[in-house]
Amino acid sequence: MNLEHQQNICEETVYRRVFNETSKTIFNYIYYKFGNEEKANDAVQEAFVKLWENCAKVSPDKAKSYLYTVANNLYLNVLKAEKVRLKYADKTLKTTNESPEFIMEEAEFKEKLDNALNSLPENQRITFLLNRIDGKKYAEIAKMENVSVKAIEKRMHLALKSLRERIDGI
Repeated sequence: MNLEHQQNICEETVYRRVFNETSKTIFNYIYYKFGNEEKANDAVQEAFVKLWENCAKVSPDKAKSYLYTVANNLYLNVLKAEKVRLKYADKTLKTTNESPEFIMEEAEFKEKLDNALNSLPENQRITFLLNRIDGKKYAEIAKMENVSVKAIEKRMHLALKSLRERIDGI
């Protein structure tokens, strides 16, 4: 029976359900680590390919954890190969009707914010972005990171304290 349970992920409907339930959160998790949408998409896609290739070995209840692990390992491998990221993420030029002063102030603030976020330790940055941008609760983040809720609370406190010190006017 256990073998039958493990093979369920090989069924297209089960695999599709796992994809629909987890792909967005895994993408966001990896995106916040990479700071690059294309690389995050590649990592998520590769994680799901590996899940499909190993579907007989992974039970449906372990699939989400497996995907996070694979995606995170892919991230770590890419990080070893290239040391530059978040700061060099896609910066597109926009044309607006805003005044040049506003555009300059906005660019300066964005640079301050990027620098402040980049200066945070990785675990604090990820926790901050998952909570404030993605709307994840501390308990969800703790489960994703395999740490206690108290650890997430501490990370968030330290991240906010550091951001307040680095960005005047917030």
